[in-house]
Amino acid sequence: MFWDFISLRPETTHQTCFLFSDRGIPDGYRHMNGYGSNTFKTINAKGEEFWVKFHYKTDQGIRNLPPDRALELAAKDPDYSTRDLYNAIAKGNFPSWTFYIQAMTMEQGEKFKHSPFDVTKIWPQSEYPLIKVGKIVLDRNPKNYFVDVEQIAFNPAHFVPGIEASPDKILQGRLFSYGDTQRYRVGPNHLQLPINCPYRGNPKHYQRDGPMNFTDNCNGAPNYYPNSFGGPEPYPRVLKLQPPYKVSGDVARFDTGESEDNFSQVTDFYRRVLSPDHRVRLAENIANHLKDASAFIQERAIKNFEKVDLSFGEKISELIKMHERKKWANLYQ
Repeated sequence: MFWDFISLRPETTHQTCFLFSDRGIPDGYRHMNGYGSNTFKTINAKGEEFWVKFHYKTDQGIRNLPPDRALELAAKDPDYSTRDLYNAIAKGNFPSWTFYIQAMTMEQGEKFKHSPFDVTKIWPQSEYPLIKVGKIVLDRNPKNYFVDVEQIAFNPAHFVPGIEASPDKILQGRLFSYGDTQRYRVGPNHLQLPINCPYRGNPKHYQRDGPMNFTDNCNGAPNYYPNSFGGPEPYPRVLKLQPPYKVSGDVARFDTGESEDNFSQVTDFYRRVLSPDHRVRLAENIANHLKDASAFIQERAIKNFEKVDLSFGEKISELIKMHERKKWANLYQ
């Protein structure tokens, strides 16, 4: 079913090649980058607006596991990555990531060859270079795993002034679904938990009552806005930082599977980023997984990989045939 879906949606080819490359199995959390798939909007103090993507580059350097080692760890030591991170912090070897953004003006977004909100495409760094912002450093371990980790409720709808949502369709869905899931998983008042509430803050808002409410519950303040009795008000500075922006175009349902360029960026990744040895491992990893799919699905998937690079698809096809010959040879031994 995995390859049935993947082969029918050619726009997944880019992410699939990342997944089955060496980058798909990081050697622990300390040696992997982080990327914000979604596009956000930022507004500076001058009121200037930009579309942005977030990048977190590991300062420990990229390290990856070969598939056979990853399989061994999955069976014998599934806590390998968590323990590695915990021990490094405990020893004072604090892992860090340098935080960058890519920025695109509204005018550039209108002229970009792809939609700037399409999560299946990247923004080329040659056109939109990384801008260094700062660092993220992990300098202490949680004292109670349940309290400090399992109750965390990350939510992309929780913005700080200067960062807003974009028309990114996946982001728009997440703005609703994350909070809804957390209300079910943790509880309706999960934002009151110390791990989720603003640092040293006692926010005033109109989300009231419900099970497990352990604050003053805004005392007797009215639970509606606007009101005449001193209830929380929007912060004027934040409202000024939210100017409107124009959108245009047709609103319709359409299939991008064949109508858009879903392969040129994957071709650049395959030909310009991966070394020859890396390309061989990528083809082997895909073939080892794709060999168990039905023949007609294999054929459809290989056609997609041939659009990335003809030799790439041919190599995968050869490897699948080799697996098939070995399977039949073993049956008759």
